[in-house]
Order: sequence, then C-alpha cells, then structure tokens
Amino acid sequence: MSNPFEDRKVTGLVFNIQKYSVHDGPGIRTVVFTKGCPLRCRWCSNPESQESRPQMAFNPGRCISPAKCGYCIPVCPHGAIRDEGGSLFIDCNPCATCASLDCARACPAQSLIVYGKERSVEDVLNVVARDAMFYSRSGGGMTISGGEPLLQKNFALALLREARRRRIRTAIETCGCVPWETFEEAAPLLNNVLFDVKHTDPAKHKEHTGMDNERILANLSRLLTSFPDLPVLVRTPVIPGFNDDDETARSIGRLLKGYAHVSYEALPYHRLGTQKYMFLAREYPLGEVSLPAGVAERVQALVDEERGAA
Repeated sequence: MSNPFEDRKVTGLVFNIQKYSVHDGPGIRTVVFTKGCPLRCRWCSNPESQESRPQMAFNPGRCISPAKCGYCIPVCPHGAIRDEGGSLFIDCNPCATCASLDCARACPAQSLIVYGKERSVEDVLNVVARDAMFYSRSGGGMTISGGEPLLQKNFALALLREARRRRIRTAIETCGCVPWETFEEAAPLLNNVLFDVKHTDPAKHKEHTGMDNERILANLSRLLTSFPDLPVLVRTPVIPGFNDDDETARSIGRLLKGYAHVSYEALPYHRLGTQKYMFLAREYPLGEVSLPAGVAERVQALVDEERGAA
C-alpha cells in the first residue's frame, strides 16, 4: 500500500498548470501538463511537451533589446547569447546540458522561457485544490496531460493517489503509448480517460507520429475490456491528408463498436501552438495546411454511424 507522506514528496517535470479548463474532461478542471512524449505528431500543438527535460525558448516579441537590457548575455556560461546587429541571438543547443538556465531568471521581460520545472506532488496538488469549489459544483477535477503523463509513471501515479485522497476527481489525456502495466495501475485511480486514436493503420500512424500504433490499440482494447465501468472518451484530431478520409473514420467506428461506456469526439485540426515552434527555433512540420469546414463533422458522423451510436 502506498505511503501518503512519500507520495507527496515524489517529483515530476511539469511545464504548465492550466486552470478553469472545460475541454479536458467533465466540468471545470485544472490541467497539469507534464514533460515527455514517445510520439512526434506532425501537428502537435504542445511541442514544448515532447522532450523529457527542461527546454529553453525565446520569445523575440518580448525582448527589450540588447542595447537597452542585455542582462542575459553575461549570465550565459556557454556564450550562447549575443548581440547581433542590435538583436538578440540565442543558440539553444548548449541549453540541453546547462545546469543553471540562469539567463531566464536574468530576463526582466520574460522573453527567455524555460519549459519544464521539477515540482512535487504536494506542490501541484496545493495549486489544484484551490479550485475545489468549482470542481464540486461542476463535476470537474484534475486532468493530467502532456506530452504523455504516464511516461513519468511514479509521478503520475503518486499525483493520482494523492488527488483521490483529497477527494478530487481525476482524468488523464493519453496517447496510449506506454506499457500496459502502467495503465493497469493508473486505471483504478481515474474517473475518466481521454484516449487519442489518431489512425488505425500502423504504417500511416508511424509516418505522421514517428511510431506505429500497435501498442496504442492493444492498450485501448485491454483498457475497454478490463475496466468496463471506467468512462472513456476516444478522440481523433482530424488532420488534413492523414486521417480525414471516410475509410479511416469507418475503421475507427468499427474499433469502438459494442462498447457502451465509450464516447467519441472528432476534433478539427487547428494551428494553435505553432508560435511555440518559433520560440523553440523549430519549423512547424505541417506548414500552411488547413482543414476545410465540415470535415470533422463528417468524420464524427461516419464513426457514429459505424458504431451504431444514437
């Protein structure tokens, strides 16, 4: 049996705690975003979640300019920040092994951003618990998300256990790409699961996410059969040229057919988060593509039709 005193001390790498969310499970929720993901989805709206380490990013729109500020330049131990023609230039490559990241603390405009901070379960739950009144009135609670929160297994499980001790309802947003044994431990601690199914074809999945989906679909099947009383919302981000065709939608519908405790939602592709790629000195992989109006609604209707949903 877990020790509550030990659970509260467990730490994990968290890059955001978002309050008053209504899109990440039932009711009003606080979402705890953790670092690390096994997938590299080309449309990812949280690129800062992918690496399992703190990352430095630069928002040039906030920078005061080296001439008027420049506090970050002498602080960097690697000489990776410099004035180039009156504009700040940052080489973020040394940041991966930097032990201090003092330059971000030196920046008064917060143009230097560190994505990822080590936080304890107690610290996180103290933030989450401040909105307990909203959870009780709306049926909400805490959702852990990412990245893939179950990659930080010890932290995620301790966080869920402590939340349940505080009578906070729990949910998880997951890509499903973790060992089944981790899911098996987490499921009894959850009130809701939001499970992404991006495609049913392994080769297509790997082409657009970096990994095939065999483990993901196997975990979904075991989760649905092993925990039939656990409400699961399967979601598909509808991506142009990847999974916006009729046959993919129907194959997802067949996958979910016969599970009464499962609901489904097709999420229309959006470009939110593309600015973060610039902050991280990365190119957005999908470029300028867009999803025509009505496509996500068509995918939703086809999945529902295939499942025989009312």
